Amino acid sequence: MNDVLRRRVLIFGATSAIAADVARLYAARGARLHLVARDADKLARLVDELPADRVTSQQADFVRLSDAESVVNAALVALGDIDVALIAHGALGDQLETERSFAAAEAIVTTNFTSVVALLVPLANHMESARGGTLGVITSVAGERGRPRNYTYGAAKGALNVYLQGLRSRLRGAGVKVTTLKLGPVDTPMTVTHTKTRVFAKPADVARGIVAALDRGAAEIYVPAFWRAIMLVVRNTPERLFQRLPFLSGR
Repeated sequence: MNDVLRRRVLIFGATSAIAADVARLYAARGARLHLVARDADKLARLVDELPADRVTSQQADFVRLSDAESVVNAALVALGDIDVALIAHGALGDQLETERSFAAAEAIVTTNFTSVVALLVPLANHMESARGGTLGVITSVAGERGRPRNYTYGAAKGALNVYLQGLRSRLRGAGVKVTTLKLGPVDTPMTVTHTKTRVFAKPADVARGIVAALDRGAAEIYVPAFWRAIMLVVRNTPERLFQRLPFLSGR
């Protein structure tokens, strides 16, 4: 079997619809998996689906920032080493609530940015020392431009995009790949209250795109790929015009 199929894969936020499908894809290829998630019951159900001799798991609350290093160390013990790490946790939150309450805004920033960085620091240091590996992080097209409907969430994802750019350049010389996965809206429980349009992707399709990107060590990809063209327009629309277009600047 090709070495690329026998990878030791670590997934954070493993019980999200997309990450669970990523885990299933890697398991079908014979990968060794360590899955980390907040919800112990959902995690146990996912683990039960997968080959018992190739999967380990751990419950963790990612907003407990002081636990991040120990969580990574436990994964290293379970896997022996890490070839691929995917950080997939996040939360949309309630934009209006984040405008009324700093605590709500702080929670969104912590979940979508700070808690990710808390994991990336020990992961990056380990892979840099090991001289290899792939770090994949799910961000969002919402981080490309501030929009009234989700700018707190978008700001956190935008900060994460910048962080990953710097990390990618830092680790390049060590042979470590850093892949920024910019997702458009996906039909998952996280978007259950959103009106579904034709731009909403299916989790299984997105998972296949993520695994393909991690296989080739891509730098930045949009999933689905058509979001690259859409966001080129969104990013470069002059602000005065942007604010007059309800489909862009509306709630």
